[in-house]
Amino acid sequence: VQLQASGGGLVQSGGSLSLSCKVSGFTTDYYRIGWFRQIPGKEREGIACIDTTAASVWHEDSVKGRFTIQADVHRNTIYLLMNNLEPEDTALYYCAPVRVVSGCTGEYDVRGHGTQVTVSS
Repeated sequence: VQLQASGGGLVQSGGSLSLSCKVSGFTTDYYRIGWFRQIPGKEREGIACIDTTAASVWHEDSVKGRFTIQADVHRNTIYLLMNNLEPEDTALYYCAPVRVVSGCTGEYDVRGHGTQVTVSS
């Protein structure tokens, strides 16, 4: 199984980005996928997760209302739509399958290279 995140970049505060997580090796039909971010010196945090079969989603409080996770099962791709970005959102973002959508808990030890998001003030 492989997960490839893309779409990061440099954006000004208040701007938007759309991240993509392409999943190969297994389909997203029966799996739960999450977006995580890692800031140097801090614990990685799950920020949004989705169950592609139940269409249930979870968003962490700090991104709720600004970020939206979506799935395109036909393209085996999970998206993270990010609006009103803040400098505090600067991090390496990556995707990984999880066991539980709520709280993005039970991350499997399967992840690809992340994509860097940098928000300037």
